[in-house]
Amino acid sequence: MPVQEIEIMSPVGSYESLMAAIQGGAGSVYFGVGKLNMRARSSVNFTLEDLAKITRICRQFNVKSYLTMNTVIFDNEIEEVQRTIDAAKANGITAIIASDLAVLEYAKEQGVEIHISTQCNITNISAVKFYSRYADVMVTARELTLEQVAAITRQIREQDIRGPKGELVKIEIFVHGALCMAVSGKCYLSLHNHNTSANRGACLQDCRRSYSVKDKESDTELEIDNEYIMSPKDLKTIQLLDKVLAAGVSVLKIEGRGRSPEYVKTVTRCYSEAVSAWFNGEFTHENVERWNTELSTVYNRGFWEGYYMGGKLGEWSAVHGSLATTKKIYIGMVANYFAKSGIAHVRMDSHEIANGDQIEIIGPTTGVYEAVVSGLVKNEQPCEMAVKGEGPTFPVSRTVRRRDKVYKIVSSN
Repeated sequence: MPVQEIEIMSPVGSYESLMAAIQGGAGSVYFGVGKLNMRARSSVNFTLEDLAKITRICRQFNVKSYLTMNTVIFDNEIEEVQRTIDAAKANGITAIIASDLAVLEYAKEQGVEIHISTQCNITNISAVKFYSRYADVMVTARELTLEQVAAITRQIREQDIRGPKGELVKIEIFVHGALCMAVSGKCYLSLHNHNTSANRGACLQDCRRSYSVKDKESDTELEIDNEYIMSPKDLKTIQLLDKVLAAGVSVLKIEGRGRSPEYVKTVTRCYSEAVSAWFNGEFTHENVERWNTELSTVYNRGFWEGYYMGGKLGEWSAVHGSLATTKKIYIGMVANYFAKSGIAHVRMDSHEIANGDQIEIIGPTTGVYEAVVSGLVKNEQPCEMAVKGEGPTFPVSRTVRRRDKVYKIVSSN
């Protein structure tokens, strides 16, 4: 399988993240509009009016666009489903990601390409055969081992199972990001406690909280070494990506539509580099360690390899929130950019900036620009540092834009 046939699918919750995914080397991006997706409440979603702009950007950079419509659907939402699919078709969305038969049937009728969501819980070749009447790409259940995934991809080839486009069905798996204790995301804890369903994109993440266990009869409280007993560590497979690709997986899906643009860019870049390294004979221990270090700098709850190597669940997060080794501090905004000289003028709103500082400039068109500050100037004089209220300038190696936000990257320790 040529390197260009391996697709990195990146999560997008904003235009900043869209550009970050493209800069990181994504082959495709996935996103939601409105409330008919599994991140309807937990991330910023686009609207139907955004579809034209999103698809225009994706076509410009030769990136596929996938619209998630993977919640369960109620009768009173059928018209909204149809409007959304019609808009997706009209704007040239590459495919929709879905699980509910109401979505699958209408999309099929309209000739819109479909990818099967993890909510369908595909664990065997019979399920692949069934869904091949609808979809060209299917994500397998997160409970499968790589050996089981490899058996499915082998049977697809042997049995010549093809989707609506007449091509062999492709298998997609999650390779990085948050994991849920529920079976392929099917959880009712939030619905039970708050009447807001995770299966409707409205999870309030009760599982991420700390709990104590108490015997009501004797009032004895059990001592638990790890308080976060329902919050798994995040998935990371870059160290076993050679095994993932050997299993016949075609699409590598990164979780994180609610994550920051720098998360999207860093994770996408690492996995894109790792795929190229595997094909080029450069998938070495040294490179894996470098990617691991980079991945640890952005949001994570700690890492484990999921069920792919046959391990049992038990890798629980040690803390609430992120274990990232770095964090960003907002320091200001780009006031102007001088294209001929490649100089950015920054309005300092807080903290300070100095030569040698690592920064990120983030904007909806800029994406994520990463740099080390040098050549600081204020009041037309070279300087070593600028503080809140000042307006320093410094050279940048590519275009940034007015109102882009400027952050300083510092250690989390």
